[in-house]
Amino acid sequence: MPFYHKMGEIPHKRHTQFRKPDGSLYWEQVMGTRGFSGIQSILYHHHPPTQVSRVEHQAKVERRYEEQGALRHRHFATKEAASGGDFLEARRILMGNEDVAIGIARPTEQMNYFYRNGEEDELLFVHEGSGKVETVFGTLTFRKGDYIVIPTGTTYRIVLDDPRETVPRFLVVESRSPIETPRRYRNEHGQLLEHSPFCERDFRLPEKLETHVEEGEFEVRVKAREQLTSFFFRFHPLDVVGWDGYLYPYIFNIEDFEPITGRIHQPPPVHQTFQGANFVVCSFVPRLFDYHPEAIPAPYHHSNVDSDEVLYYVEGNFMSRKGIDEASFTLHPSGLPHGPHPGTVEASIGAKETLELAVMIDTFRPLRVTEEARTCEDDGYMYSWDPQRKE
Repeated sequence: MPFYHKMGEIPHKRHTQFRKPDGSLYWEQVMGTRGFSGIQSILYHHHPPTQVSRVEHQAKVERRYEEQGALRHRHFATKEAASGGDFLEARRILMGNEDVAIGIARPTEQMNYFYRNGEEDELLFVHEGSGKVETVFGTLTFRKGDYIVIPTGTTYRIVLDDPRETVPRFLVVESRSPIETPRRYRNEHGQLLEHSPFCERDFRLPEKLETHVEEGEFEVRVKAREQLTSFFFRFHPLDVVGWDGYLYPYIFNIEDFEPITGRIHQPPPVHQTFQGANFVVCSFVPRLFDYHPEAIPAPYHHSNVDSDEVLYYVEGNFMSRKGIDEASFTLHPSGLPHGPHPGTVEASIGAKETLELAVMIDTFRPLRVTEEARTCEDDGYMYSWDPQRKE
């Protein structure tokens, strides 16, 4: 990733006349990253995307971070976190820094507007639920276990399947830089190499380009400059008849990550799935354990010298942790060693496989915790390695 793709109708040459059946022009839009030096796509609209009929300030985007206290390992239990609102309203940021923000969303309502993050790529991990993402590039259908990658500037909305019957649960990552596959798995042309734990055919691109020509009043909420602004149009914002290029949303399911194993315990980078500036995202999936006759499958104690480690637990047997449930976050900050809980090392010896499923995010600048995250914190987690301490 990325690779060239096209959908719908486009002219033979870029930046040339492309006319509708009535003789009028379609409106060309170049959408890219890093100015004109990064990847880009060219979209063709029925209407100029600049043709706004009304603008309203919607809300200020504020992240209230706690005052820094004693450095410690932390556990946030979000399984019973409050649900409600649409996908954007339900978003709760738990921690973040200058590069990335990490949170959850448990929506119960449908979006009656469209959304565009004008300053961040978004990575949405679907823990529970299903539905579709309607975008200017086309529609993608999502299900449990999907990573949904949405480039900055993409107009979209989430349409949920029966949110009141099964409340969806998303892990949300907002990145100030493009979210990409690891460079070490790509050749100089961008193609994924044979030793990569996934390949291009594992990625799902927009399935269908639905061109809307309805008229009325349509709202697009845009996040930029630490605020939400509502832009209103007299035409449907998903009015694209065709596009081509390297920039578009896509989906990768965690089940398609092929684990890399060895005779002895493999380090966390073998689980890497995505990267951004100053952070990586890793997938821990069911896999066979190490096969050296004296192997210790549980991870060794290690020091986060220059990174903060966040683990989001999805399901399965979390073999190196006790007292952790699904939808828990653990935060192991730089400067402190961490490792398996007492008893888990011995218990792992002789085991043949693990069925755990988890997402890890390592950041190379310190994370700050929001005040909202404190409401679901397990304050005794730092002492869970001490068998003599009772909390």
